[in-house]
This record gives sequence, structure tokens and C-alpha cells, in this order.
Amino acid sequence: MQAWFEKLKADFILNFVQANRWKYLWDGLGRTLLITLLAGILGVAIGVVIAMIRSTFDKTREGARKTIGRRIFAVLDWICRVYLTVLRGTPVVVQLMIIYFVIFASSDNGTLVAALAFGLNSGAYVAEIVRGGIMSIDQGQFEAGRSLGFNYIQTMRFVIIPQTIKNVLPSLANEFIALLKETSVAGYVAVADLTKGGDIIRSRTYSPFMPLIAVALIYLVLVMFFSHLVGILERRLRNSDH
Repeated sequence: MQAWFEKLKADFILNFVQANRWKYLWDGLGRTLLITLLAGILGVAIGVVIAMIRSTFDKTREGARKTIGRRIFAVLDWICRVYLTVLRGTPVVVQLMIIYFVIFASSDNGTLVAALAFGLNSGAYVAEIVRGGIMSIDQGQFEAGRSLGFNYIQTMRFVIIPQTIKNVLPSLANEFIALLKETSVAGYVAVADLTKGGDIIRSRTYSPFMPLIAVALIYLVLVMFFSHLVGILERRLRNSDH
């Protein structure tokens, strides 16, 4: 037992203390959280816009006159459907490499490119979450907005979207947690995130157990922390309904 403890201690010192290798994990953690935050903001912005386009097209499909505006909406809806199909139907790591090595091959800011890639991917899932929330709102709410003198856009802004956000907020929070874990593949494009930091330590010390377990534990703590916040949010939303 004593020998095992001494070996564990030696491995800890080798992987984290010597040459201040713990900084790889610390810096990587900060970069992971930054990528997740930027991608989450971008994903929500894209998702809300797409959800509004698709839900508006679906709700006004029956009985709508074939005007120029209607045709424009049909084209936008088609573009959104293609976007959702492609982004949800291909692996995020492939999307990341295409955006980094092909579209932004001349860029040297891997963090922003990674945030863009993950944000575009997350936007596809957020769009379906928000669209489901909009479609679940009773049609009477739209009529109530119209009775107040609002046009369709004002009704969406002041009546529908606030109710939708409240309904889908827990799902959006869970999408954020999933996004946090998805960013672990950012190292494929040489972004020194948390996972890459652990891999750098492993390559320097030739000791894979300690750094990789440390990375897994950090992710686990982050997920448990954000899951706890989501639980608190869900309880408060339930209490606000009474």
C-alpha cells in the first residue's frame, strides 16, 4: 500500500508539479469555457432566428396567398431545412475540420474558429428546441396579440417568444451542457483546450493515466455543477407556474 501511494505521489508530481504542467489544464479549462460560452451565444442567436422562420412558415402555410413575401419565406424555410439536415446529419468534428482547414484556412485564431464551428452546430439543435416551444404555444396567444393591435412580428416578440423561452429554458441549459462536452474535440484543429492540455501532459511525461483522469474529473465536476444549476432553474420555473 505504501509503495502504491508513493508511486501515485510520484506520478502526480511528474504530471502536474514539475515544469508547472498543471498550467496546461488551467489554460485549457479557460479556453474550453470561452469556446462554450461564445458557441452557446451564437447557437441561441442562430437557433431563435431559424425557429421563427420555420414556425412562421408552418403556421401560415394553410390558406396563405402566394405573394412574393410568401415565396421568399418558402425559400428561407428551405434554406433552414438544408442547414438543419446538414449540421445535424454530419459529425461535429468533421464540421470543425472543414471550417478550420478549408473555409478559414488562413486564420490563426483557432479559438474563434472553433467557437464558430460549435456555434453553427449547436444552432441547429437549438432551432428545433425553440421551434417545438413556439409550436406548443396555444393559437389563442397569437390571436390575443393581434387583439392588442400587434402585428405578427410584435406578437412573436412580446407574447410568444417570452413564453417560449420560459418553456424551453431547461432544454437550452441541457444543450449548453452537451455543448461543453462536445468542445473536447477542439484539439483536432490544434486548439489547446482542456482535453488537449491533458494530452500535451501525457506526451511530455509518457504517463497517460493521471492527466487523462484529471481531464475526465474536471469535465465531470463542470457537468455536475451546471446540471445542479439546471435543476434549480427547473424548480423555480415550476414554482412560478403556481
